[in-house]
Amino acid sequence: MKFMKKSEVLENILVENFAAEGKSIARIEGKILFIENAVPGDVVDVRIYKSKKSFMEGVSVKFHELSPLRLDPFCPHFGVCGGCKWQNVNYQTQIEYKHQQVIDQLTKIGKVSIPEIMPILPSKETIFYRNKLEYTFSNNRWLTKEEIDTQEDIERNALGFHIPGKYDKIVDVETCFLQPEPSNTIRNIIKEYAKQKGLSFFDIKKQEGFLRNLIIRTANSTGEVMVLLQVFHESEDVFDLLDHLYSTIPGITSLNYVINPKKNETFNDLEVVCHKGLPYIVEEIEGLKFRIGPKSFFQTNSVQAYELYKITRAFAGLTGSEIVYDLYTGTGTIANFVASKAKKVVGLEYVEMAIEDAKINSSINGIKNTVFYSGDIKDLLNNDFFEKEGRPEVIITDPPRAGMHADVVEMINISGAKRIVYVSCNPATQARDLSLLDSNYEIVKVQPVDMFPHTYHVENVVLLERRDAGK
Repeated sequence: MKFMKKSEVLENILVENFAAEGKSIARIEGKILFIENAVPGDVVDVRIYKSKKSFMEGVSVKFHELSPLRLDPFCPHFGVCGGCKWQNVNYQTQIEYKHQQVIDQLTKIGKVSIPEIMPILPSKETIFYRNKLEYTFSNNRWLTKEEIDTQEDIERNALGFHIPGKYDKIVDVETCFLQPEPSNTIRNIIKEYAKQKGLSFFDIKKQEGFLRNLIIRTANSTGEVMVLLQVFHESEDVFDLLDHLYSTIPGITSLNYVINPKKNETFNDLEVVCHKGLPYIVEEIEGLKFRIGPKSFFQTNSVQAYELYKITRAFAGLTGSEIVYDLYTGTGTIANFVASKAKKVVGLEYVEMAIEDAKINSSINGIKNTVFYSGDIKDLLNNDFFEKEGRPEVIITDPPRAGMHADVVEMINISGAKRIVYVSCNPATQARDLSLLDSNYEIVKVQPVDMFPHTYHVENVVLLERRDAGK
């Protein structure tokens, strides 16, 4: 077909399937077209915004026929805030595509031989399933076209989520269906109090203002609630706001603030002050207690995390005699979860504060057969380390989205471990790593897990066994 110019419109396009990152796909005279804001089965007009030799990208601008897969989104912010991109598709279709996504990425990217993949484990909850949300204050609220057209003096302060691709624009959130109460109530109380008291919302371009960021954590098993308010500079106003919130919602068990004068909202290098309650909340899984601090990582779907950990433990096939390495251990959740079935668990993690949390989690649960190390895993994991802690018989690895460094994969290859359990939040990079392990390890089981309903993200657990293990 002829080369399409930017802003040209293709008419009456039948959307064929889902593609990566929440987009859909069609083929026009052999050329792939990636489409935003469309569902397989839709017939749409598409405005092109990128045109290359082998593919195009565009956005739906007119719908002629709607797909039978469609549902009415339940959130009033759907399509604006950028989250929950699949609210308009029934859940069964979502998990079917995620299952196929895992197959495609393992076979097409990894080019590895895989057994039949077990059916994806759907999430027990599809709304209010998250235990953590992060909101941003802004004095530059995203306006609808109707609001702009009125040319009236409109309230511009917002507390909500970033608009995709617009770092300085925030959609003001009234109700979010991701986190259970008191999350929505906390956010709205803080927003209304700030407006009434004239507290300034942050201007990211000018780098001025007072209120910057709000993090709310909720523990599914204990009902404990943590609030972390981030402000740009010191002021007595932060104490008045937090005291107001604490008196209004007595269920808050950890109330914290951090002063952040930097140009971004990251605060791992800053002091977090506990204003009321304890500086952590507690989540319980199978009788184990896990402390979660303001800087701790914990799987954001608590109920489904338990299912993920059970699968990981089952795949590990522990008998009580094994040395287990838990790579990218985070706060030691998996390490502590499997410790009762192992001789020793060695956890490695590059974030030093996470390792301190992991040690605490072992201590409060009376677990004495874990050891933890912080540092770059590609530097920690070597033959001297194997000699010190013992060679692993089982390796569990749960790396970030970028996957494992090639040096880490190489050390796994020469470790002699009989089994590897690879937990991934990104099957594409997992597939890449599996291809590097393929000469020494074969894939035995694959179990996708849906941790994030209404998104295109999928977790995947793979069991590998050493090819020469029986020799």
